[in-house]
Amino acid sequence: MNLLIEKTPLVRNFILLGILSLALSACGISGGKRPSTGSGKIDPSPNAKQCFSEMRRAGVEFSPLPNQNFSGGCNQIDAIKMLDVGRGTDVTNLGPVKCALANKFAAWTEYAVKRAARQYLRSELVRIETMGSYSCRNIAGSGRLSEHSRANAIDVSGFVLADGRHISVTKNWNSGRQEMQFLRAIHQSACRRFGTVLGPDYNADHYNHFHFDMSGNGYCR
Repeated sequence: MNLLIEKTPLVRNFILLGILSLALSACGISGGKRPSTGSGKIDPSPNAKQCFSEMRRAGVEFSPLPNQNFSGGCNQIDAIKMLDVGRGTDVTNLGPVKCALANKFAAWTEYAVKRAARQYLRSELVRIETMGSYSCRNIAGSGRLSEHSRANAIDVSGFVLADGRHISVTKNWNSGRQEMQFLRAIHQSACRRFGTVLGPDYNADHYNHFHFDMSGNGYCR
């Protein structure tokens, strides 16, 4: 007896639906989400494990994220989700960040930004505002992937102080006041910590933020 002939129309439709679903999956159609070829497991490298330990000792709140490879060469490997940048200082709008970058960012916040806020602005830092971290895209005007596509870059746009003042790169980079001195000081400090630092003096695309990433070898503009 041919069992397939004996199947009811409902069963045959169910089987065909299953075959169609597998075919669509093989073509990369997955409900509008960017397909992942990674394991989805949190399997950090030895360097990342050491980084996690250093971040915890520094009082940074974070959650490790699964390693993932995405289409187009984008990925998030040894990445975390930062909840604050240490000792209660908030950070806004951050997605996945590679731990090595996050560690440098937390140290820059603690030993450069907070100290500069006290020195130049006579107030405490309470929040750093960013324009994000991970984004699967090319460098503007080029065919090369941005470091954002590897969760290896952060764009910083502003700072909020305990006295209520809001310092922004857009308004205060050339303000000629203490706010400008503050921004210039922390920009220079960043150049000693990150592989690449770009700001308003680099090009028009960076008029409103500082770009930090761990590529390069001390490129600072």
